Amino acid sequence: MSKRDYYEVLEVGKTASADELKKAYRKLAMQYHPDRNPGDQDAERKFKELNEAYEVLKDDQKRAAYDRFGHTAFQGGGGGGPGGAGFGGFGAGGFGDIFEEMFGEFMSNGGRRGEANQRGADLRYNMEISLEDCHTGKDTEIKVPTSVPCDTCKGSGSEGGAAPVTCPTCDGRGNIRAQQGFFTIQRTCPTCNGAGRVIKSPCKKCGGSGRTRHEKTLSVSIPPGVEDGTRIRLSGEGEAGLRGAGPGDLYIFLTIKPHRLFQREGANIYCRVPIPMTTAALGGTVEVPSIDGSSAKVSIPPGTQSGHQFRLKGKGMNILRSKARGDMFIQASVEVPVHLTKDQQELLKKFDAAGDSTQQSPESTGFFSKVKELWDDLKD
Repeated sequence: MSKRDYYEVLEVGKTASADELKKAYRKLAMQYHPDRNPGDQDAERKFKELNEAYEVLKDDQKRAAYDRFGHTAFQGGGGGGPGGAGFGGFGAGGFGDIFEEMFGEFMSNGGRRGEANQRGADLRYNMEISLEDCHTGKDTEIKVPTSVPCDTCKGSGSEGGAAPVTCPTCDGRGNIRAQQGFFTIQRTCPTCNGAGRVIKSPCKKCGGSGRTRHEKTLSVSIPPGVEDGTRIRLSGEGEAGLRGAGPGDLYIFLTIKPHRLFQREGANIYCRVPIPMTTAALGGTVEVPSIDGSSAKVSIPPGTQSGHQFRLKGKGMNILRSKARGDMFIQASVEVPVHLTKDQQELLKKFDAAGDSTQQSPESTGFFSKVKELWDDLKD
């Protein structure tokens, strides 16, 4: 009796995805499971047929072989079905040759992948800058301990700069393969560590690595408007690669120092300014500093309260990659006089007695009126 098509057994199309295969298998396996069909030989046969089909189609390599060669891909050798003892016995002309035919070129072309992995590591440098530097930008120099190409062998790792030779173990592929039954196992070549080449006479200075430790001095340009956590990438300024391979990159992470006067929120700046009680009461002007080093005069209207904000348009931070600037917000903090003389105390008492508190201090008067009403309600 000829075998049924595996896709027909699972009741799916040939383009079915892995998830569709799994769902179809689970549904049919529950339907024909021997525990649910005791004594039913037809159900038992279908259950085995399902398992055989799914074992092949769930494996990408087996499925590719089946799609190309059909059931003949799994004939010969020990004669067992897919997943059974037959997989260990494929001889010449069997599935091992089919696998080599289908994937051999891919495996051989991928052999030098280890060489690309010899690229130098990326480096991180943490830099702390002032808020003023964030606003104006800054050109500076940093010193970075890193690996650089060896000046003796010019980065080749070989004494006298001689070129490396093809690795005799892997024949330049960078990996070695071994056939174990159905499976082909590939691992990195232990002789060349995946590079595909070896050095006959290693450089004495760098030990054959092609690089040495050195402290590099690099110029860094910080643009105006950067924010806390900004990352600047210097391409090719990381560690040198092994034996002439490409270098990594250097990433500079910026941290902004806390400022004595200003607080930053995006492109805006906030500054708390203490204002004398008399200026807040009578009005006047105060002079405040700006992030760019200039100063600005702020008009304080009579009766200004603590917490009132004044906006200075365009006096905030520079915006990255833009000619625009944020705003500066001045937060008034009315300062109550301390260390008063007796004469000053007497004057304040006269001032308090001469005025109408409901007019001069409406907020405190209103607050305590609400407190009195609350107490009266509690008494009732």
